[in-house]
Amino acid sequence: MVQHMMSPDIKKIVLAYSGGLDTSVILKWLKEEYQCPVVAYAADVGQEEDWDAVRKKGIATGAEKVIISDLREEFVRDYVFPAFRANAIYEGSYLLGTSLARPIIAKEQVRIAEAENADAVSHGATGKGNDQVRFEMTYLALNPKLKIIAPWRIWNLNSRTKLIAYADQHQIPIPVTKEKPYSSDENLLHISFEGGILENPWNEPEESMFKLSVSPEKAPDKPTYIELEFKKGNPIAINGEKLSPAQLLARLNKLGGANGIGRLDMVENRFVGMKSRGVYETPGGTILRAAHRDLETITLDREVMKIRDSLVPRYSELIYNGFWFSPEMKLMQNTVDMAQETVNGVVRLKLYKGNCIPVGRKSDNSLYQESFATFEEDVVYTQSDAGGFIRLNALRLTIQALVANKKG
Repeated sequence: MVQHMMSPDIKKIVLAYSGGLDTSVILKWLKEEYQCPVVAYAADVGQEEDWDAVRKKGIATGAEKVIISDLREEFVRDYVFPAFRANAIYEGSYLLGTSLARPIIAKEQVRIAEAENADAVSHGATGKGNDQVRFEMTYLALNPKLKIIAPWRIWNLNSRTKLIAYADQHQIPIPVTKEKPYSSDENLLHISFEGGILENPWNEPEESMFKLSVSPEKAPDKPTYIELEFKKGNPIAINGEKLSPAQLLARLNKLGGANGIGRLDMVENRFVGMKSRGVYETPGGTILRAAHRDLETITLDREVMKIRDSLVPRYSELIYNGFWFSPEMKLMQNTVDMAQETVNGVVRLKLYKGNCIPVGRKSDNSLYQESFATFEEDVVYTQSDAGGFIRLNALRLTIQALVANKKG
């Protein structure tokens, strides 16, 4: 159940906590409003963070306990890689960096709530965005008995000025550095920027904003060549070096970022119904998707690829809208993964000034046979058969033309 008003019967709350202004205020507010212990939980999904400082701040702000979970390997292995096996992409551009992190963060929060005998969970997502849906869909799918507290939907601290005043009043330390003119979210797959100066879709993002990539103009004048090896649709090695999922994605981020790859500026449709402008950096994911799609061109059967491709928009929408733990998602993932059994091999890519260009591919499962496709003489294809093939495929067009001519 979702808590819409103060409820005195809550015994303990687990809060998804980052240590920033919003969740620091929420931590103090929950303690005051519900008069019960609050466990602050932070998820390490690959963002740059001083975890000791987060821990100390959580305790200083009143948390009974601060739990920091290292979810990096699980995030890439069980969330990022499955989505990339499906070539997931939202509205033709977005590689779902934030959307993929939310279900694992919320799943771990549910696990901690159960381990700590808490009866409620809370998050700092606002009532306007997608994240409230993604968090709460996961809570309800995994443990519907947990009470859900969404402060942004029930309190009156509905502006940054009020949050800062509350923090001052309760001696909550807030950084005195100049406020960034946008909000950002970072994990191993990407970093996103939205709000502030980006709310006007005509404004070009400032170069100083970008964190994971150099601009294509400043990228090296010489291309970087890499070889990416796949097994059953998952990347397993770069240039012959086997790496764990998190290590591999981190390495691709560095290679892509150094060559100005992976920047995206788009206006997307949020699940709640409004349009939102987002700027993203996804260097490693951009390389990974290009390589994976290229390897599929030689390892996937044509009709299998058509069926799988028809699922991509719906599959991607499910992730974006928070339905990671739904039965339809499980069905689609099983279908996708069955198609990936033969997606094994190596792709060679050229990285150059914002471009990621596949230039070679090889696989023991390759369906491309030079002897069949050649313009030279071969033994498997009788060219005269093509005439009958064309006439049969054109039969309905021929009938249409005959009927039209008869009427004419």
